[in-house]
Amino acid sequence: MYHIKSRIWIEGEEGVFLGEGRIKVLKAIMVEGSLSKAAKSLGMSYKKAWNLVDSINKNASAPVIITNTGGSGGGGTEITAYGVKMITAFENINKNCWDFLDQQLKELKL
Repeated sequence: MYHIKSRIWIEGEEGVFLGEGRIKVLKAIMVEGSLSKAAKSLGMSYKKAWNLVDSINKNASAPVIITNTGGSGGGGTEITAYGVKMITAFENINKNCWDFLDQQLKELKL
């Protein structure tokens, strides 16, 4: 049995806009409620996670995260509705691409 492997990313004028790694960071923020906890859960440095999210925010037409300053209750990071929409769209693109590639491979009857 053969399998086709692929990685998808979306590029803008400034380079990579969205890719698997950036989506993983956004999804981890949704679960963990903070960028630092998200980075830690992914085994990634805070700086790298911040750079990925900052890059998305700078190139997106609307903010994808909202940060809350720390204090007695602690800070946190939230994904905006636009950010959730981006995650869903990217995952749908990936799924549709993989489904298409699987179908193409079946038609080859290797």
